[in-house]
Amino acid sequence: MKKKIISLVFVLIGGSIGATFLPLFWEIIGVNSNLINNIFTNILIGALISYLLSLTSVKYVEQALRKAEEFVSQLSLTYLIAGSIGTIIGLLLAWLINISLISLGWPIVSNVVPMLVTIFLAYFGFRVGTTRRQEIRILFQSKPKQDVEEQDQILERNADDNFRKYKILDTSVIIDGRVYDIVMTGFLEGTILIPNFVLHELQHIADSSDSLKRVRGRRGLDILNALQKEEGLQVENYDGDFKDIEEVDAKLVKLAKLLDGVVVTNDYNLNKVCEFQNVPVLNINELANAVKPVVIPGETMIVTMVKAGTERTQGVAYLDDGTMVVVEEGQHYMNKTIEVVVTSALQTAAGRMIFAKPANAQKKLNDKE
Repeated sequence: MKKKIISLVFVLIGGSIGATFLPLFWEIIGVNSNLINNIFTNILIGALISYLLSLTSVKYVEQALRKAEEFVSQLSLTYLIAGSIGTIIGLLLAWLINISLISLGWPIVSNVVPMLVTIFLAYFGFRVGTTRRQEIRILFQSKPKQDVEEQDQILERNADDNFRKYKILDTSVIIDGRVYDIVMTGFLEGTILIPNFVLHELQHIADSSDSLKRVRGRRGLDILNALQKEEGLQVENYDGDFKDIEEVDAKLVKLAKLLDGVVVTNDYNLNKVCEFQNVPVLNINELANAVKPVVIPGETMIVTMVKAGTERTQGVAYLDDGTMVVVEEGQHYMNKTIEVVVTSALQTAAGRMIFAKPANAQKKLNDKE
Protein backbone atom coordinates (compact mmCIF):
# COMPACT_ATOMS: atom_id res chain seq x y z
CA MET A 1 0.00 0.00 0.00
CA LYS A 2 2.82 2.38 0.88
CA LYS A 3 4.54 1.74 -2.48
CA LYS A 4 1.34 2.58 -4.34
CA ILE A 5 0.99 5.86 -2.45
CA ILE A 6 4.62 6.79 -3.20
CA SER A 7 4.09 5.99 -6.91
CA LEU A 8 0.92 8.12 -6.91
CA VAL A 9 2.83 11.06 -5.42
CA PHE A 10 5.49 10.65 -8.12
CA VAL A 11 2.78 10.70 -10.82
CA LEU A 12 1.12 13.84 -9.41
CA ILE A 13 4.44 15.66 -9.15
CA GLY A 14 5.43 14.56 -12.65
CA GLY A 15 2.12 15.72 -14.09
CA SER A 16 2.54 19.14 -12.47
CA ILE A 17 6.11 19.47 -13.76
CA GLY A 18 5.01 18.41 -17.24
CA ALA A 19 2.21 20.96 -17.37
CA THR A 20 4.60 23.72 -16.20
CA PHE A 21 7.82 23.11 -18.12
CA LEU A 22 6.99 21.02 -21.22
CA PRO A 23 5.40 23.97 -23.14
CA LEU A 24 8.72 25.80 -22.82
CA PHE A 25 10.57 22.65 -23.91
CA TRP A 26 8.40 22.26 -27.04
CA GLU A 27 8.93 25.90 -27.89
CA ILE A 28 12.72 25.54 -27.60
CA ILE A 29 12.90 22.52 -29.91
CA GLY A 30 10.44 24.08 -32.37
CA VAL A 31 7.38 21.86 -31.96
CA ASN A 32 4.25 23.90 -32.71
CA SER A 33 1.70 21.12 -33.11
CA ASN A 34 -1.33 21.54 -30.84
CA LEU A 35 -1.70 17.76 -30.82
CA ILE A 36 1.54 17.47 -28.86
CA ASN A 37 1.81 20.82 -27.11
CA ASN A 38 -1.40 20.90 -25.06
CA ILE A 39 -2.18 20.68 -21.36
CA PHE A 40 -3.43 17.09 -21.36
CA THR A 41 -0.50 15.71 -23.36
CA ASN A 42 2.01 17.55 -21.20
CA ILE A 43 0.46 16.22 -17.98
CA LEU A 44 0.34 12.69 -19.40
CA ILE A 45 3.99 12.75 -20.56
CA GLY A 46 5.20 14.19 -17.22
CA ALA A 47 3.18 11.65 -15.22
CA LEU A 48 4.43 8.74 -17.37
CA ILE A 49 8.09 9.75 -16.99
CA SER A 50 7.67 10.15 -13.23
CA TYR A 51 5.94 6.77 -12.96
CA LEU A 52 8.86 5.08 -14.74
CA LEU A 53 11.28 6.83 -12.38
CA SER A 54 9.23 5.68 -9.37
CA LEU A 55 9.68 2.01 -10.35
CA THR A 56 13.40 2.26 -9.54
CA SER A 57 13.20 4.90 -6.77
CA VAL A 58 10.26 3.73 -4.66
CA LYS A 59 12.44 1.29 -2.67
CA TYR A 60 14.88 4.01 -1.61
CA VAL A 61 12.09 6.45 -0.81
CA GLU A 62 10.43 3.80 1.36
CA GLN A 63 13.69 3.18 3.25
CA ALA A 64 14.17 6.90 3.81
CA LEU A 65 10.61 7.20 5.14
CA ARG A 66 11.16 4.24 7.48
CA LYS A 67 14.33 5.83 8.91
CA ALA A 68 12.50 9.13 9.33
CA GLU A 69 9.69 7.36 11.20
CA GLU A 70 12.18 5.64 13.51
CA PHE A 71 13.94 8.95 14.21
CA VAL A 72 10.68 10.76 14.98
CA SER A 73 9.45 7.91 17.21
CA GLN A 74 12.53 8.37 19.43
CA LEU A 75 11.67 12.03 20.10
CA SER A 76 9.41 12.96 22.99
CA LEU A 77 5.90 14.30 22.30
CA THR A 78 6.72 17.58 24.07
CA TYR A 79 9.74 18.07 21.81
CA LEU A 80 7.68 17.50 18.63
CA ILE A 81 4.81 19.76 19.68
CA ALA A 82 7.10 22.59 20.78
CA GLY A 83 9.14 22.30 17.57
CA SER A 84 5.98 22.34 15.44
CA ILE A 85 4.64 25.44 17.19
CA GLY A 86 7.95 27.22 16.72
CA THR A 87 8.12 26.26 13.05
CA ILE A 88 4.56 27.48 12.38
CA ILE A 89 5.29 30.83 14.03
CA GLY A 90 8.50 31.12 11.99
CA LEU A 91 6.63 30.42 8.74
CA LEU A 92 3.97 33.02 9.58
CA LEU A 93 6.67 35.64 10.19
CA ALA A 94 8.39 34.66 6.93
CA TRP A 95 5.08 35.02 5.04
CA LEU A 96 4.54 38.53 6.41
CA ILE A 97 8.09 39.57 5.49
CA ASN A 98 7.95 37.95 2.03
CA ILE A 99 4.79 39.89 1.09
CA SER A 100 6.72 43.16 1.21
CA LEU A 101 9.80 41.66 -0.48
CA ILE A 102 7.80 40.23 -3.43
CA SER A 103 5.93 43.51 -3.90
CA LEU A 104 9.24 45.31 -4.58
CA GLY A 105 9.57 43.55 -7.94
CA TRP A 106 13.39 43.38 -7.80
CA PRO A 107 14.80 40.28 -9.55
CA ILE A 108 16.92 38.77 -6.77
CA VAL A 109 15.22 40.34 -3.73
CA SER A 110 11.75 39.26 -4.89
CA ASN A 111 12.67 35.73 -6.01
CA VAL A 112 15.64 34.39 -4.05
CA VAL A 113 15.55 36.27 -0.74
CA PRO A 114 11.97 35.14 0.22
CA MET A 115 13.03 31.51 -0.05
CA LEU A 116 16.08 32.11 2.17
CA VAL A 117 13.98 34.05 4.69
CA THR A 118 11.45 31.21 4.83
CA ILE A 119 14.11 28.54 5.45
CA PHE A 120 15.92 30.62 8.07
CA LEU A 121 12.82 31.60 10.07
CA ALA A 122 11.39 28.07 9.93
CA TYR A 123 14.63 26.63 11.34
CA PHE A 124 15.00 29.44 13.87
CA GLY A 125 11.41 28.93 15.04
CA PHE A 126 11.99 25.19 15.43
CA ARG A 127 15.15 25.75 17.50
CA VAL A 128 13.46 28.30 19.75
CA GLY A 129 10.46 26.04 20.23
CA THR A 130 12.49 22.97 21.17
CA THR A 131 14.87 24.78 23.52
CA ARG A 132 12.04 26.59 25.34
CA ARG A 133 9.58 23.70 25.34
CA GLN A 134 9.19 23.65 29.12
CA GLU A 135 8.05 27.27 29.11
CA ILE A 136 5.67 26.57 26.22
CA ARG A 137 4.20 23.66 28.19
CA ILE A 138 3.65 25.91 31.20
CA LEU A 139 1.74 28.42 29.02
CA PHE A 140 -0.89 25.77 28.18
CA GLN A 141 -1.34 24.65 31.78
CA SER A 142 -4.38 26.04 33.58
CA LYS A 143 -3.55 27.99 36.75
CA PRO A 144 -5.91 28.84 39.61
CA LYS A 145 -6.94 32.47 39.88
CA GLN A 146 -5.15 32.83 43.20
CA ASP A 147 -1.90 31.62 41.66
CA VAL A 148 -2.22 34.15 38.84
CA GLU A 149 -2.75 37.01 41.30
CA GLU A 150 0.24 35.97 43.39
CA GLN A 151 2.49 35.28 40.40
CA ASP A 152 4.20 38.68 40.72
CA GLN A 153 4.87 38.10 44.41
CA ILE A 154 6.61 34.76 44.19
CA LEU A 155 9.54 33.45 42.25
CA GLU A 156 8.47 31.05 39.52
CA ARG A 157 10.40 27.80 39.49
CA ASN A 158 11.24 26.82 35.91
CA ALA A 159 12.04 23.23 35.00
CA ASP A 160 15.19 23.23 32.90
CA ASP A 161 16.68 20.65 30.55
CA ASN A 162 18.46 18.91 33.43
CA PHE A 163 15.18 17.70 34.93
CA ARG A 164 13.92 14.27 33.94
CA LYS A 165 10.84 12.53 35.24
CA TYR A 166 11.81 8.89 34.79
CA LYS A 167 14.75 7.26 36.57
CA ILE A 168 15.45 3.99 34.72
CA LEU A 169 17.24 1.37 36.84
CA ASP A 170 19.61 -1.11 35.22
CA THR A 171 20.32 -4.64 36.47
CA SER A 172 23.65 -3.86 38.15
CA VAL A 173 22.30 -1.05 40.33
CA ILE A 174 19.32 -3.17 41.43
CA ILE A 175 21.59 -6.05 42.46
CA ASP A 176 23.91 -3.59 44.23
CA GLY A 177 21.12 -2.65 46.65
CA ARG A 178 22.34 0.83 47.62
CA VAL A 179 19.76 2.43 45.35
CA TYR A 180 17.06 1.54 47.91
CA ASP A 181 18.76 3.63 50.61
CA ILE A 182 19.31 6.50 48.16
CA VAL A 183 15.65 6.49 47.13
CA MET A 184 14.50 6.39 50.76
CA THR A 185 16.60 9.45 51.61
CA GLY A 186 14.75 11.43 48.92
CA PHE A 187 17.79 12.27 46.79
CA LEU A 188 16.37 10.39 43.78
CA GLU A 189 13.23 12.24 42.78
CA GLY A 190 10.68 11.39 40.09
CA THR A 191 9.30 8.05 38.97
CA ILE A 192 11.35 4.87 39.30
CA LEU A 193 11.00 2.87 36.07
CA ILE A 194 11.76 -0.85 35.85
CA PRO A 195 11.86 -2.11 32.22
CA ASN A 196 10.60 -5.63 31.56
CA PHE A 197 13.84 -6.68 29.86
CA VAL A 198 15.78 -5.72 33.01
CA LEU A 199 13.34 -7.73 35.11
CA HIS A 200 13.81 -10.76 32.83
CA GLU A 201 17.59 -10.49 33.10
CA LEU A 202 17.31 -10.25 36.88
CA GLN A 203 15.08 -13.33 36.97
CA HIS A 204 17.58 -15.21 34.78
CA ILE A 205 20.37 -14.33 37.24
CA ALA A 206 18.20 -15.46 40.17
CA ASP A 207 17.69 -18.84 38.45
CA SER A 208 21.40 -19.28 37.67
CA SER A 209 23.20 -22.50 38.62
CA ASP A 210 25.99 -20.37 40.14
CA SER A 211 25.16 -19.94 43.83
CA LEU A 212 26.74 -16.46 44.04
CA LYS A 213 24.80 -15.18 41.03
CA ARG A 214 21.64 -16.78 42.37
CA VAL A 215 21.97 -14.97 45.70
CA ARG A 216 22.65 -11.64 44.01
CA GLY A 217 19.68 -12.05 41.67
CA ARG A 218 17.31 -12.87 44.54
CA ARG A 219 18.58 -9.88 46.49
CA GLY A 220 17.81 -7.70 43.47
CA LEU A 221 14.25 -9.03 43.32
CA ASP A 222 13.87 -8.34 47.05
CA ILE A 223 15.04 -4.76 46.49
CA LEU A 224 12.42 -4.23 43.76
CA ASN A 225 9.66 -5.64 45.96
CA ALA A 226 10.74 -3.38 48.82
CA LEU A 227 10.69 -0.32 46.55
CA GLN A 228 7.24 -1.18 45.23
CA LYS A 229 5.79 -1.61 48.73
CA GLU A 230 7.05 1.75 50.00
CA GLU A 231 4.29 4.32 50.29
CA GLY A 232 4.87 7.62 48.53
CA LEU A 233 7.23 6.14 45.94
CA GLN A 234 6.23 6.08 42.27
CA VAL A 235 7.46 2.78 40.85
CA GLU A 236 6.32 1.83 37.34
CA ASN A 237 6.99 -1.10 35.03
CA TYR A 238 7.76 -0.61 31.32
CA ASP A 239 6.23 -3.47 29.31
CA GLY A 240 7.73 -2.54 25.95
CA ASP A 241 10.77 -4.14 24.35
CA PHE A 242 13.10 -3.52 21.42
CA LYS A 243 13.20 -6.74 19.45
CA ASP A 244 15.85 -5.47 17.04
CA ILE A 245 18.32 -4.93 19.92
CA GLU A 246 19.85 -7.85 21.84
CA GLU A 247 21.99 -6.14 24.51
CA VAL A 248 20.14 -4.97 27.62
CA ASP A 249 22.44 -1.95 28.00
CA ALA A 250 21.65 -0.80 24.44
CA LYS A 251 17.93 -1.21 25.18
CA LEU A 252 18.30 0.97 28.29
CA VAL A 253 19.97 3.74 26.28
CA LYS A 254 17.26 3.66 23.61
CA LEU A 255 14.48 3.65 26.24
CA ALA A 256 16.06 6.65 27.98
CA LYS A 257 16.09 8.53 24.67
CA LEU A 258 12.50 7.54 23.95
CA LEU A 259 11.13 8.61 27.35
CA ASP A 260 13.58 11.46 27.94
CA GLY A 261 14.67 9.70 31.13
CA VAL A 262 17.80 9.17 33.22
CA VAL A 263 19.70 5.88 33.45
CA VAL A 264 20.67 4.92 37.02
CA THR A 265 23.61 2.51 37.11
CA ASN A 266 26.91 1.57 38.74
CA ASP A 267 28.29 0.03 35.52
CA TYR A 268 31.35 2.01 34.42
CA ASN A 269 31.04 0.97 30.74
CA LEU A 270 27.31 1.77 30.54
CA ASN A 271 28.10 5.14 32.13
CA LYS A 272 30.55 5.93 29.31
CA VAL A 273 28.13 4.76 26.59
CA CYS A 274 25.39 7.02 27.99
CA GLU A 275 27.73 9.99 28.11
CA PHE A 276 28.81 9.37 24.50
CA GLN A 277 25.18 9.25 23.31
CA ASN A 278 24.18 12.32 25.37
CA VAL A 279 21.88 10.31 27.64
CA PRO A 280 21.67 11.61 31.24
CA VAL A 281 23.11 9.06 33.67
CA LEU A 282 23.43 8.79 37.47
CA ASN A 283 26.27 6.58 38.67
CA ILE A 284 25.90 5.23 42.22
CA ASN A 285 29.66 4.68 42.52
CA GLU A 286 30.37 8.32 41.63
CA LEU A 287 27.86 9.39 44.28
CA ALA A 288 29.50 7.13 46.87
CA ASN A 289 32.94 8.52 46.06
CA ALA A 290 31.64 12.09 46.24
CA VAL A 291 30.22 11.69 49.78
CA LYS A 292 33.28 9.98 51.25
CA PRO A 293 35.05 12.11 53.86
CA VAL A 294 37.87 14.25 52.49
CA VAL A 295 41.29 13.69 54.05
CA ILE A 296 44.31 15.94 53.81
CA PRO A 297 48.00 15.18 54.40
CA GLY A 298 48.89 15.34 58.09
CA GLU A 299 45.57 14.00 59.42
CA THR A 300 45.64 10.95 61.69
CA MET A 301 43.29 7.97 61.72
CA ILE A 302 42.96 4.60 63.41
CA VAL A 303 43.09 1.56 61.09
CA THR A 304 43.53 -2.21 61.32
CA MET A 305 46.09 -3.83 59.05
CA VAL A 306 44.41 -6.75 57.23
CA LYS A 307 46.76 -7.79 54.42
CA ALA A 308 50.10 -7.14 52.74
CA GLY A 309 50.45 -4.57 49.98
CA THR A 310 51.90 -4.95 46.51
CA GLU A 311 55.19 -3.31 47.46
CA ARG A 312 57.63 -4.68 50.02
CA THR A 313 56.76 -3.83 53.66
CA GLN A 314 53.49 -2.17 52.61
CA GLY A 315 50.30 -3.01 54.50
CA VAL A 316 46.66 -2.50 53.52
CA ALA A 317 43.75 -1.44 55.69
CA TYR A 318 40.15 -0.41 54.91
CA LEU A 319 37.93 2.30 56.32
CA ASP A 320 34.29 1.66 57.20
CA ASP A 321 33.14 3.02 53.80
CA GLY A 322 35.49 0.65 51.93
CA THR A 323 38.25 3.16 51.17
CA MET A 324 41.65 1.45 50.85
CA VAL A 325 44.46 2.74 53.03
CA VAL A 326 48.00 1.79 51.96
CA VAL A 327 50.41 2.07 54.89
CA GLU A 328 54.17 2.16 54.42
CA GLU A 329 55.96 -0.31 56.75
CA GLY A 330 52.47 -1.66 57.48
CA GLN A 331 53.49 -5.33 57.25
CA HIS A 332 55.19 -4.99 60.64
CA TYR A 333 51.77 -4.33 62.22
CA MET A 334 49.75 -7.11 60.52
CA ASN A 335 46.34 -7.75 62.22
CA LYS A 336 46.99 -4.89 64.63
CA THR A 337 45.10 -1.62 65.10
CA ILE A 338 47.44 1.36 64.84
CA GLU A 339 47.38 5.11 64.38
CA VAL A 340 48.57 6.33 60.98
CA VAL A 341 49.31 9.74 59.45
CA VAL A 342 47.96 10.54 55.98
CA THR A 343 50.64 11.41 53.44
CA SER A 344 48.51 11.68 50.25
CA ALA A 345 45.22 10.64 48.66
CA LEU A 346 44.50 9.44 45.13
CA GLN A 347 41.13 9.47 43.35
CA THR A 348 40.75 6.73 40.70
CA ALA A 349 37.87 5.38 38.61
CA ALA A 350 37.61 2.44 41.02
CA GLY A 351 37.43 4.68 44.09
CA ARG A 352 39.64 6.59 46.49
CA MET A 353 43.01 5.41 47.85
CA ILE A 354 44.75 6.89 50.88
CA PHE A 355 48.50 6.57 51.50
CA ALA A 356 49.76 6.82 55.06
CA LYS A 357 52.62 6.09 57.46
CA PRO A 358 52.52 4.75 61.02
CA ALA A 359 52.18 7.63 63.47
CA ASN A 360 55.04 6.41 65.68
CA ALA A 361 57.40 6.36 62.67
CA GLN A 362 56.41 9.95 61.88
CA LYS A 363 57.08 10.98 65.49
CA LYS A 364 60.56 9.40 65.41
CA LEU A 365 61.28 11.29 62.17
CA ASN A 366 60.20 14.57 63.76
CA ASP A 367 62.35 13.93 66.86
CA LYS A 368 65.43 13.40 64.68
CA GLU A 369 64.82 16.70 62.97
